[in-house]
Amino acid sequence: MNADYVPRIKLMGFVSYKNPWIHFKRNTHEFILYFVKSGELHLQENGVAHVLKKGDLLVLEPHLDHEGTRKHACDYYYIHFEHPDIHPAPDRPLSLLAKQWIIGESDPAGKDSNRQLYFPKTCTLTQKKSLHHMHHALGEMLQLYRRKHFNRSLTALKFMEMLIELSRESLFDELENDSPHTKSYMKVHALLDYIHEHYAQKIISSEIELRFECNYDYINRVFAKLTGLTIMRYVNQVRIHHAKELIEATHLSFGEIGYLTGLDDPFYFSKVFKKYVGMSPNQYYKQVHEKK
Repeated sequence: MNADYVPRIKLMGFVSYKNPWIHFKRNTHEFILYFVKSGELHLQENGVAHVLKKGDLLVLEPHLDHEGTRKHACDYYYIHFEHPDIHPAPDRPLSLLAKQWIIGESDPAGKDSNRQLYFPKTCTLTQKKSLHHMHHALGEMLQLYRRKHFNRSLTALKFMEMLIELSRESLFDELENDSPHTKSYMKVHALLDYIHEHYAQKIISSEIELRFECNYDYINRVFAKLTGLTIMRYVNQVRIHHAKELIEATHLSFGEIGYLTGLDDPFYFSKVFKKYVGMSPNQYYKQVHEKK
């Protein structure tokens, strides 16, 4: 899903069937997301059977027949939505897509991975924290949806937030399953958040060791295996990414931009910028603003 566009909510609700019930047959023009709170929901889509239980999530696709296959009591949320740019993920291992997404590179088709949400067609939330978060998010969305003023717009924004979190969790789960170093990967997960929050400040190895209770050389190796970059190279990549945004959107001096992105030495800022972008900040500024 292209994250530049917010989904349009067509319909949302929560149903609770205490007596056995079977889903009716239909074919819709929109996507439908189901999340089961309790019980079981038995249905098939285009001949593929699904049995959804507590914590299970499924996204049905438009223009495909789906219908119930067995009666069962169940409680579930449903969201009907449209989106102008959503399609099957590229035919590559999800672990590769996850690494690509983490370091923010473009895929071979030229799409910016930071704008793409990769989330599973079906998944199961098993951790209590994840289940609680999903129930809370859906409950809040339903309250917004039922309000009179600006309900659909606010609901859509909350829905996008939920999809981003789902995408993030599923990609990191894939990386953890792809490696036996689960605890280390979780530290890297937290470190990535820390870098994006504190890139404008001085980030040093001793602070990382203290904050994340780890050996820097070891976590640096795991970090590089996960992202393809060492910690400090990743930090500088984040800094330069934000420097490019500031050059594109403002007329701040390069000294000010360097200061705002954690590279306050003008000579060093220019050197690092050229290393990552392939041209000097001044050349990049001219290239961007000559197009306008």
